[in-house]
Amino acid sequence: MEIPRNHIVAIIGPNGCGKSAFLKSLNRMIELEPEVEVKGNIEFFGQNIYERRINLSRLRRQITIIYSNPNLFPMSIYDNVAYGVKFMGWRPKVELDEIVELSLKIADLWEEVKNRLHKPALELSHGQQLRLCIARSLATKPKVLLMDDFGAGLDAFTTMKIESLLQYLRSELTIIFISHNRELVSRLSDFTAVFHYNEDQVGTLLEFAPTKKIFAHNLNLRTHDLRFIPS
Repeated sequence: MEIPRNHIVAIIGPNGCGKSAFLKSLNRMIELEPEVEVKGNIEFFGQNIYERRINLSRLRRQITIIYSNPNLFPMSIYDNVAYGVKFMGWRPKVELDEIVELSLKIADLWEEVKNRLHKPALELSHGQQLRLCIARSLATKPKVLLMDDFGAGLDAFTTMKIESLLQYLRSELTIIFISHNRELVSRLSDFTAVFHYNEDQVGTLLEFAPTKKIFAHNLNLRTHDLRFIPS
């Protein structure tokens, strides 16, 4: 499976077939799960990310993941966005201010929070928290953005905002997201990976092709068996 650079890739399939596990394997977050064994290679710019010499902190800044339940730090909006940048090394406050503002603007959140940057991030609404997580990720200039169960639990307005944001970012980032929303997948993604179960009820990659081809021609009849949450 070759994921093309600066495209949007959707991962679809029934619950429990390995979509989230696969997504978390792309930046080795899967290793934080108990009793996990990893086999095979995942190459990022020609290097196997499972080599021992890989710097995990750097890898996870370059391939960052956004969960459906925002995992913000119990600190201010400003400090959440600045956290990863500070971890990379000292920056003058003026430069840090510029990075925070730009990241929040790209995430379409600046106008909503510019007057309360030093208020607790956990006071924001669910949709705002999700966009803040995106802003925090963008601050460290990643190359790949992973989104687990994009659209789950979001209202239509917030989904539209984040979808517009991903469309804007597609020229700068490779974006890989999981969704159960067929309309969202067909509208947003360039390519789709279909996960399902094999004969032993083990999750496996069934198909990977341009999204239009997946939905228009149904390369494998088992694609019909997929269950989507209505859009």
